[in-house]
Amino acid sequence: MTHFSSHRDSGCCSSVQPKVALRLALALTSMFAVVEFAGGWFTNSLALMADAGHMLTDAAALGLSLFALWFASRPATSRKTYGFLRVEILAALVNGVTLVVISLFIFYEAYHRLLNPPPVKSGTMLVIACAGLVINLLCASALHRSHSSNLNVRGALLHVIGDALGSAGAIVAGILMLAAGWYVADPLISVLVGLSILYNSWRLVKDSVDILLEGTPAHIDLETVRNALSRVEGVASIHDLHVWTLTSGIHAMSCHAVVCGNEDRHQILERLSHIVRSRFEIDHTTIQLEEVSLRHQETRSCHECTTS
Repeated sequence: MTHFSSHRDSGCCSSVQPKVALRLALALTSMFAVVEFAGGWFTNSLALMADAGHMLTDAAALGLSLFALWFASRPATSRKTYGFLRVEILAALVNGVTLVVISLFIFYEAYHRLLNPPPVKSGTMLVIACAGLVINLLCASALHRSHSSNLNVRGALLHVIGDALGSAGAIVAGILMLAAGWYVADPLISVLVGLSILYNSWRLVKDSVDILLEGTPAHIDLETVRNALSRVEGVASIHDLHVWTLTSGIHAMSCHAVVCGNEDRHQILERLSHIVRSRFEIDHTTIQLEEVSLRHQETRSCHECTTS
């Protein structure tokens, strides 16, 4: 039996952009959260206070994301052979769960305000909401450039998008209240924002849990991988095939390949590894070669086994 492992170094530079984006978002979010919360309290606006509470939680989430990126970059040890890559996924899971809790709190407060809508200082609220939207758009722009390859940054981006929706909703509510005195708009907009936050956070929690349970990545079809590997000359079959995600953008695969015939075993390994890396973009591969048994040769004929 032969083992072969390959790993493409993702490089430390890949985390530079996410860190810069997270630091910028953390600074802007922390500063304006205090302003928005004070403004929400002064104007008696649930939409503003909900958004301010969301921004305060975002500051903590962004700080957690930065910590996770730093901690995940620590080298592997004899006890943590894959290093600390999964810290990023744990942080993303915490972010997602936090967003769910925030949305439920918004629903609770909105319910009471729908029953008895209080007056809101709409003009001041509108000015603060517009400023909040500008801040959130700046943060979202910075995070968007690196969110696609990093689940943890994606979680932070969802926080900021939720904030932007909250600010936009507060602007709409402010306009309605200022123009028509319709104060029920404040809790109604808050409910719509809460639903949007809940939807996005649920997807983040689902993706994080799927990675922690070592599910097959959504873009990988196991049968396609199996068929591609089975077509390599000298390979009779593939079994015990597993593909999972270590952390955002880094996948792993292991399998047993039953080989037969006179093909060079090292070349078979190279071909299998090349297919996995180039076609399926899997960074870590562990392939175990097994010689086909005599019984297998007697009970099953395959043209690969008759190579000269």
